Amino acid sequence: MNQTTPASSGARLGPFPVGFAAAADALHIGIDDLPFVPLGEGLELQLLHVDLNSGLWINRTRLKPGTKVSTHFHAGMVLAVTLEGRWFYLESPEQVNVPGSYLFEPAGSVHTLQAAADQDGPTVAWFAIWGPNINLDAAREVTGILDAYTVLTLYRNICAQLNLDCSKLIVIGNA
Repeated sequence: MNQTTPASSGARLGPFPVGFAAAADALHIGIDDLPFVPLGEGLELQLLHVDLNSGLWINRTRLKPGTKVSTHFHAGMVLAVTLEGRWFYLESPEQVNVPGSYLFEPAGSVHTLQAAADQDGPTVAWFAIWGPNINLDAAREVTGILDAYTVLTLYRNICAQLNLDCSKLIVIGNA
């Protein structure tokens, strides 16, 4: 087993573990480098990063007060950090996400996201989503599927229609 030497010792790091590949450069996106685009009444999406090889898509979602997102579940896990405002799942309204809150959603968790209606400004949250988002109706029938490739295509198309620049979007894999 290969080991690394702690950086605090002043020693050179290495050898790196088997399978480790150093990236060329870190990729940076400024907070205003990519636009928010409308996805529905009261819902906007700023797509930041899509990895088509792993099915990962990372975004910031902005919701007007009171906006409700369709009931859905994810085929993979989801990580979320709340940046502004408050939101909760209708299925567990006592668990309110506020700025700084971190949320882990296991695959298969069915929920309906709701932005708090009694706030002045929008709710903004950062989401890392692995795999597809599967929307459901009241009878739990599938009404739509949104995966990394679909959200990438949708985001690029909306940006093109609105004449918005999305060239700084990080895309890994072939689209």
